[in-house]
Amino acid sequence: MTDALDRLDLLDLDDDLSDDDRLLRDTVRKFANDRLRPNIREWFEEGTLPARELAQEFGALGVLGMHLEGYGCQGALASQYGLVCAEIEAVDSGLRSLVSVQGSLAMYAIHAYGSEEQKQRWLPGMAAGELIGCFGLTEPDSGSDPGSMRTRAVRDGSDWVLNGTKMWITNGSLSDVAVVWARTDEGVRGFLVEKDMPGFTRQDVHHKISLRASVTSELILDDVRVPEANRLPEGNGLKAPLGCLTEARFGIVWGVTGAARDALGATLDYAGSRTQFGKPLAGFQLTQKKLADMAVSLQQTQLTARRLGELKDAGRIQPHQVSFGKFANVSAALAICREARSILGGSGITTEYPVLRHAVNLETVYTYEGTHEVHTLVLGSKLTGIDAFR
Repeated sequence: MTDALDRLDLLDLDDDLSDDDRLLRDTVRKFANDRLRPNIREWFEEGTLPARELAQEFGALGVLGMHLEGYGCQGALASQYGLVCAEIEAVDSGLRSLVSVQGSLAMYAIHAYGSEEQKQRWLPGMAAGELIGCFGLTEPDSGSDPGSMRTRAVRDGSDWVLNGTKMWITNGSLSDVAVVWARTDEGVRGFLVEKDMPGFTRQDVHHKISLRASVTSELILDDVRVPEANRLPEGNGLKAPLGCLTEARFGIVWGVTGAARDALGATLDYAGSRTQFGKPLAGFQLTQKKLADMAVSLQQTQLTARRLGELKDAGRIQPHQVSFGKFANVSAALAICREARSILGGSGITTEYPVLRHAVNLETVYTYEGTHEVHTLVLGSKLTGIDAFR
């Protein structure tokens, strides 16, 4: 696979990495190859994940909330966090989801909108992987339109009482703290709901075909009493959770390049060793056309990720630019994995090879944290100056 990865870098993008970037990437790649890759087939097939154990290992590696400042976080560049997402998702999208939901949704929400007391209480343990967080925005009847959420928070003395249901929540049943967004008389507000609060229950979603190596849950809030001290003081209005989603989408833009790269690398190796009609598959013109198209598309996704990394490191990135990245990169990565499967033929439908596993995972990534259609309309709005969401 190392030789295949070198051949896929047609534009010599690796040459532009700094020594620190290369060391970080290679360290995470080694961890992924030694610890994650040997087990991902079993985790996916069985629909299980030792998430708590892995969270602590990711914490020891220093990648949870690594782009945040202070509170046990490294304060790394956003582009360095992107490199990490690519290496983890090269193994599986579910594993990257574990990392990005922890760091870019739950931890980011507390870091950006929480009080100093909340940051001190939660962030160091979350950075170490000793505490797990989740992010509760999506509901059974409220996905692309979060403004229609039904979860309510009502003041009762110095407390709030929350009622509602959140759905498709990564890390939900594992979480020590859930960042829950609810409608109040003053508008949308964010709350830190702790796992042992009476009336707060979690249950996992089973029978998944996609993201099987990931914990997906439903959160149920039945008269959950949350003290005012657990309300995010700066988490006011729908703009706050949407800001968290923009933060998390950045990791997706990078992560899916890893999934596509892994699928294409495995396919390149297979095409070079599989013989038909007296020569390797890689020697046929139609196969080379497919490989060339996929390799160019892969490098274009990597260039997009690099550019967004430059913008974010410079503090100039805009939400529509992140939408551009998710719109372009997820669809391209999904197309690469589907085409790669066609070269592998029947072998491509088994978990012996990663291509179809990546493809079915990317079907979910295509939808979550903003559907492809939503990002289409974000870009359309930017181009025309007209919102077409309703």
